[in-house]
Amino acid sequence: MKRNADSMDYTLLGLDQTTIDDKLKKYSGIVNWNYIRPHFLAGNVIYVDSEMEIQKVGKAFSLDHKSQVKNWLRSGEILVPSEPHGKHWENEKPDFLALIVSPFILIQPVD
Repeated sequence: MKRNADSMDYTLLGLDQTTIDDKLKKYSGIVNWNYIRPHFLAGNVIYVDSEMEIQKVGKAFSLDHKSQVKNWLRSGEILVPSEPHGKHWENEKPDFLALIVSPFILIQPVD
């Protein structure tokens, strides 16, 4: 296939060889409530119980393991936080370990 020198080769953008685990590490870190607030208000936050490995949860989300995610939601190991959570966090201003798995932000409390 002959390429036009003025056109861009978009296929190069899709050749990311980074593993899922590396991507999850790259998009995780400690953040404060002020960072989380707009995502909470948009309904994109998932709270992960402190007994769980947030990377494991993030991997299940990224691989679209719906049955595992549903099981965690049913058991309460992960949950979509509601208004009382938001009010508490607004008052306490806690820090969280956050992991971005678009469109979600998984959060865990930091001790």
